[in-house]
Amino acid sequence: MKRFFLAFVFCFSAIYTHAQSGYDITINLKNCKDTIAFLTYYQFDKTLIKDTCKSIKNGRIVFKGKDKLDKGIYTLVSQKKTIYFDFFIDDQNQKLELNSDLNLNDLDGLSAVNSPLENEFFDYIKFINKQNKEFQDYRISIDVKTKKDTLLLNEKQKVLDKRIQLYEQNFISKHKATYIADVIDLKMEKVLQDIPKASNGRPDSLMVYKYYKNHYWDNIDFKEDATMRNPFFFPKLKKYFESVIISHPDSLIVEVDRILDKTKQGSLLYKYTLAHLIYSYETSKIMGLDKVFVHISDHYFKTGKAGGIYDDDSVISRIMKRADLLRPLLIGANAPDLAMIKANDYEIVKKMGFEAAKNSEEATKVYYANEGVLNKMFNHLYSVNADFIILVFWDVDCGHCQKEIPKLIKLYNELKLDKKDLKVYSVYTLHEGDKYLKYIADNGLKDWINVYDGAHINNVTVKYDVYSTPVIYILDKNKKIKAKRIGVEQIKDIIEEMEKEYKKK
Repeated sequence: MKRFFLAFVFCFSAIYTHAQSGYDITINLKNCKDTIAFLTYYQFDKTLIKDTCKSIKNGRIVFKGKDKLDKGIYTLVSQKKTIYFDFFIDDQNQKLELNSDLNLNDLDGLSAVNSPLENEFFDYIKFINKQNKEFQDYRISIDVKTKKDTLLLNEKQKVLDKRIQLYEQNFISKHKATYIADVIDLKMEKVLQDIPKASNGRPDSLMVYKYYKNHYWDNIDFKEDATMRNPFFFPKLKKYFESVIISHPDSLIVEVDRILDKTKQGSLLYKYTLAHLIYSYETSKIMGLDKVFVHISDHYFKTGKAGGIYDDDSVISRIMKRADLLRPLLIGANAPDLAMIKANDYEIVKKMGFEAAKNSEEATKVYYANEGVLNKMFNHLYSVNADFIILVFWDVDCGHCQKEIPKLIKLYNELKLDKKDLKVYSVYTLHEGDKYLKYIADNGLKDWINVYDGAHINNVTVKYDVYSTPVIYILDKNKKIKAKRIGVEQIKDIIEEMEKEYKKK
């Protein structure tokens, strides 16, 4: 029932036509026992403290300042960090007096002394609460147990939704061009009312989706920082990229650029949105969405459009460095080649002295002293010929690897019985060759291409972004990356999709 009540209770100020300097907010809080209170405000995904009242007398709380408050939604917070209620401030209204009796479940005692518009908004909030209570009472009365009960409840919800939507539309129309109307407009879902029928006679769900997507940001001013100073903008933005847009990197890249183009470069809204998007796609667990992260880095960070976003400028350098690392590992890219040492050649390479080298300089000397022999020993990833190449990075002592590698062995044997042209390029990420050879022998991995970075020339953990093990990549016959960082249980489905692609060609 999230749609039947607001996340917070707002209290909105009156609009004054005369010029004001500074702000003066007086709140008469009946039955207040606090000795201190805070004035906070919403900003994107955060709530920040703007002012503190350290002297409360008979429930009278006063916040004053020489400079005007930024337009936005503000909150009265108790000394125990309890939210009492929210209210808004705009450019014209900086002086406000409110009364409340501290009944957080009933707004009857909340009023504005000098703002008819605010009291109208309270009427709206009371209306929302009434619809919510009506729904809850109805739900209790039918005691939902059967499918029929659920259908009845859904129908009741639709009726109340329609009632609320009509009220909101009327409110916005009546108070057009005011901040309070903009906030409610931002909160509202823009949905298609008269849904046409598709060719199959059913409601046209595609038309519903297109309308919803195309009108999602109607009337939202991205040039105004106040747009993000309320509790609705950030969830709406997050929902848009996570649920509304198709989760495909190319589609998301188009929308990232479209949204950022709506903002004013250098504004707070621009900075917060850009910071949120770069973080979201750097940390996304969805395969392939790192392409969006690389795009944002290339088009906004490398071009100097990310200035002032972070207090520490080194963050921008770190982001660009991370994007550079991921770029050759994107889905569809040609996998970086590897020149590895076979596990069976461990003893030969060990005698060369690589493991005894104390630093990279000493390792380089060992390499050049044995370059001729090593060049004949290297096993290159690009020398592997198969329709399907499983590239796996792992460690014998890794607890997760000890669970996943046996699953991979089992799957590999099943796929080979199914006549799949498949090879496993098994990369041991450490240098304890004795353990590696023992595991190979004990677990029947002799049919795999078992290698490790014996000559210390690949730095495989960086080259393939292996920050934990195991890491599995799937390559096609041309060494293009088709999947990465997947679980063993996903491999079979991916290979089946690759087979379909091969047949089309």
